[in-house]
Amino acid sequence: MKKLIWAPAMICAVMVALTACGGGEEKKAEEKKAETETPAPAADNSMVVSVAGKGKELIAGQDCATCHKETEKVIGPSFKEIAAKYPATDANITTLADKIIKGGSGNWGEIPMAPHAGVPKEDAVEMVKYILSVK
Repeated sequence: MKKLIWAPAMICAVMVALTACGGGEEKKAEEKKAETETPAPAADNSMVVSVAGKGKELIAGQDCATCHKETEKVIGPSFKEIAAKYPATDANITTLADKIIKGGSGNWGEIPMAPHAGVPKEDAVEMVKYILSVK
């Protein structure tokens, strides 16, 4: 009888874990759509656009959207909130890139950021440059 009480709780925990890790199919569809769309030509800020575009593509290939959106808070802060808090200095870019790779907690509340140890440092830097460009 005691086992039957724990079964629904275990099923719910597994479902939550799978839901948090899922969503890859949606990202692939969005990536294909982005590949087929031709971006408008850039004006004076072509360097910023190319850096931001690369960072955005790298973010789309990760699980960032599970906890973050560009302009609204989900589990973690929005990219816009991060950009408002951190000026785009070399020191901040390095610090935030390390946060992506190593994870951490305490800067935005009690919920920790999961580490992404498989992300190369150069990619994390490009991702941060994009995040800090969101206004």
